[in-house]
Amino acid sequence: MVTAIAKSPERPMRLSILGATGSVGASTLDLVAANPDAFEIEAVTAQTQVGALAAIARRHGAKAAIVGDAALFRDLKAELSGSGIEAHAGAGALVEAASRPSDCVMASIVGVAGLEPSLAAVRQGRRVALANKECLVSAGRLFMREVARCGTELVPVDSEHSGVLQALSAHTPDMLDRIVLTASGGPFRCWSREALETVTVEAALKHPNWTMGRKITIDSATLMNKGLELIEALHLFGVRPDQLGVVVHPQSIVHALVSYKDGSTMAQMAWPDMRTPIALSLAWPRRMPAPTKRLDLAEVGSLTFEAPDEARFPALRVAKMAMAEGGAATAVLNAANEVAVEAFLAKRIRFLHIAEVVERAIESLARSGGLVEPQSVEEVLALDGQARRIAAADVERLGVV
Repeated sequence: MVTAIAKSPERPMRLSILGATGSVGASTLDLVAANPDAFEIEAVTAQTQVGALAAIARRHGAKAAIVGDAALFRDLKAELSGSGIEAHAGAGALVEAASRPSDCVMASIVGVAGLEPSLAAVRQGRRVALANKECLVSAGRLFMREVARCGTELVPVDSEHSGVLQALSAHTPDMLDRIVLTASGGPFRCWSREALETVTVEAALKHPNWTMGRKITIDSATLMNKGLELIEALHLFGVRPDQLGVVVHPQSIVHALVSYKDGSTMAQMAWPDMRTPIALSLAWPRRMPAPTKRLDLAEVGSLTFEAPDEARFPALRVAKMAMAEGGAATAVLNAANEVAVEAFLAKRIRFLHIAEVVERAIESLARSGGLVEPQSVEEVLALDGQARRIAAADVERLGVV
């Protein structure tokens, strides 16, 4: 179960942002700019975008800027020349950035590359605002064990999990009946299976409600993102797989529903804007002002809900299967999905191939006895690499489309 401890408002929060040039990083910095007296920026990181990272560090007065690609150290140092801002580079430097003396680390590095830095942040025993779903999908039990061991305050950033946290906050876990995450349905919600055979990259990147990075946008189009979020919720809230569900809600106003044993259901609602859950992750259990649109239900007019179609969107079925199988299967799911999405974005496979590649990778390792749950970061990364190789070989077999 997610726990949170009230922070003292007496001084600004020292904040480090891992993945500062991404969409979550940009929204976080927008909130920082809107509340300049509430934050001090300790460190900002990026993988390759040196110019953007240096500009962020200068604009927000960061003490340090770190680029993940070690080959770009000289470029970063040159960009920061005369600023007094520390420059560092390399994978090890990302881990060190997460270990700096911050009150809160915004963990928003995309992919399994964010696992080690996020764990380093957890081990400081302070607050981690978690926007990297791969930490829990690839290493959920390991990650949550470290959270408990270190007494870390873990607050989710995904809008759905933020919604669950809010709906749970005033109630005892023993009365919880079911958690339901909402899905917009993506750009192809009404498309037939035959039409989905023709999906282009350009069409898949046009999400109807949210502005996000390329990878997560494709995951939203396949509904894999919702499957990954179910796995996250399993670890975040300490529930059973049969207590988790998904409902398609095209308006993206309701972000999560929590049902209780007395028949009541609590829903968290807001306009689709990542600054809302990010603001809560920074201020929890308090709230902070955010420059977001206020919800007017009369303006919305109506809210609709429907069951997800797992025949047309098999990625959700595959993710549920992996969740039921256990930790190793979800790690394979994540790795194979990253490979498949990258191949789709490169126009090497079709849209419907994504779920097929992922499912075959899980089945391949299941047949060979390779779905043993990893007990360390090294084992997670080894399994991740093995799954990527299997998925990459499958992509090659499918051929360029």
